[in-house]
Amino acid sequence: MSKNGFISSIRRLVSPEEPLCPFDQLRQQMNDVLGDGGILKEVVQSGEGPPVPENASVLIHYSGFLEYSDRPFETTTHFKYPQMMKLGRDVTLAGLELGLLTMRKGEFSRFLFQPQYAYGDMGCPPLIPAAAVILYEIQILDFLDSGQVDDFIEEQNDAPLSTLLEVVGTLRSFGNRFFNQSRYDNAKDRYKQASKLLVNRETPSDAETERIKTALLPLYLNLSFTELRLDRPHKALKYGNKALEMDSANTKALFRCGQAYLELRDYESAQSCLITAQAKKPFDSDINNLLRKVATCYKNSLDKEKELYSKMFSNLRAK
Repeated sequence: MSKNGFISSIRRLVSPEEPLCPFDQLRQQMNDVLGDGGILKEVVQSGEGPPVPENASVLIHYSGFLEYSDRPFETTTHFKYPQMMKLGRDVTLAGLELGLLTMRKGEFSRFLFQPQYAYGDMGCPPLIPAAAVILYEIQILDFLDSGQVDDFIEEQNDAPLSTLLEVVGTLRSFGNRFFNQSRYDNAKDRYKQASKLLVNRETPSDAETERIKTALLPLYLNLSFTELRLDRPHKALKYGNKALEMDSANTKALFRCGQAYLELRDYESAQSCLITAQAKKPFDSDINNLLRKVATCYKNSLDKEKELYSKMFSNLRAK
């Protein structure tokens, strides 16, 4: 999203004989969101799916502009990863929150906020002058319906299994997004929340139990990997073993346990897990490489142990 995209857009519309100011030009192509003229909206790129619900957590890029300014007074477009904001908590401008509730996943829109929906008659010196009209460019990349999750936690056993799996899938996808951004604590929290929903579910039939297990397995694998990235091999091993309890032949679970045992310097256990995994996938480069690393570490450990004992016995003989 261009930081000064709206400026160039306005300049294309304005001709020398038209005396209208830039924001007046924009108003001509915008829709009145509330009917009072306080929030005007132009959809630049349409989104898909339902609009953002109340209490959602949204992943967004945004930029705020004053009239006649080519540079934003605030922007997130220079961040490597989009910002996550919780409606009702992190969004402080009334207009911005109301505007977000009209948007859909993937949408890019512009909003004009009158002072009563922005910084008020006082403004916010020195950046925002008194009674300023503000333009925001907003792009929504994704959102998590936090309210749906909260409601579901309260009444999870009354909800259909399909709804549970939908909520769990959303939490896991957000966990994956956080993981890919190296925000491992945030990822862990999402994975744990999803796994607790599944574990606490009362399952009246064997078929439903199997579906719960199928959804739990990748979460335990995700948690194991995340704990490894957080340098917590004991916890990584715990979740790896939980995955193996559900599927003793799962090569990913065996691999994660092998990684955890290596970090814990339990080379025999690491070797055992990896040899079992190698038997399932003999040509897997990750398994084979880690197995070689474990063998090297194990040999070095034994050599150091022998050297230590040799020095001890040498000292005893010297006495």
